[in-house]
Amino acid sequence: MTALFVKICGITRREDASLAAELGASALGFVFWPGSPRSITAEAARAITRDLPQGVEKVGVFVDQPADEVTRIMDGAGLDVAQLHGQETPEYCRTLNRRIFKSIALGNGPVSFEGFDPDVVLLVDAHDPERRGGTGQTVSWDAAREISAVRPTILAGGLTPANIKLVVRTVQPYGVDVSSGVESSPGVKDPNRLRKFFEALND
Repeated sequence: MTALFVKICGITRREDASLAAELGASALGFVFWPGSPRSITAEAARAITRDLPQGVEKVGVFVDQPADEVTRIMDGAGLDVAQLHGQETPEYCRTLNRRIFKSIALGNGPVSFEGFDPDVVLLVDAHDPERRGGTGQTVSWDAAREISAVRPTILAGGLTPANIKLVVRTVQPYGVDVSSGVESSPGVKDPNRLRKFFEALND
């Protein structure tokens, strides 16, 4: 069985990144959208990413930002993946010429992901046009399972140490993405919650 991809998002502090990597995170997410309380600069992210162990992917989170800005930030911060949380089109994704996680919001009518190349990994999250993730709101696990059955899907939205094991069993995603569920405040991870999250996954 393929190991579950686990992303800890909204990283702003070196100690949180180090602990997440130590506990077994597959990837860490850094938010470059100015509207987020977890926003970080490319320089600050680089200071964190350069010390990460080999094998931990570095993901930049963007919302409807110009492609040249995304490229500049990714290069400056040493990132591997662009995670897109806006209205980015399949054509926009192709112009980046990067590995892409494309957020698909559930809970606001029909969901369409037609046109996105097969190597674009979908990230299913709760619909919130203002905060664009990190809300703690859960999505329909049934709807997420239907998407996960047809292409690689990362599940986000309301994941916590208390529900993560049931979520994975129910949805059977390629991966999971958690931010607020392991925080003490936006951008500040709680070491105890992080540990309990990975303990629940590995139980």
